[in-house]
Amino acid sequence: MSSRTNIALSGAVHRLFDMHLISLTDDYRILVLHKVPSELKTLFETDGLDPLAWEREAVVASGVCGEA
Repeated sequence: MSSRTNIALSGAVHRLFDMHLISLTDDYRILVLHKVPSELKTLFETDGLDPLAWEREAVVASGVCGEA
């Protein structure tokens, strides 16, 4: 495949593309799925916390870093 037909995507965007949550038109405009399939909704659950607090707790709990 020619490099002219390849599109460089960040890891996060590539995952969204692989999960069929986004796509591209032939003229490279972004298409976004507006209804999340039920099997993917658990990816967005935050146990009632706001998303930033949920992410912070997950990172601290992983032991990768500690709070400053």
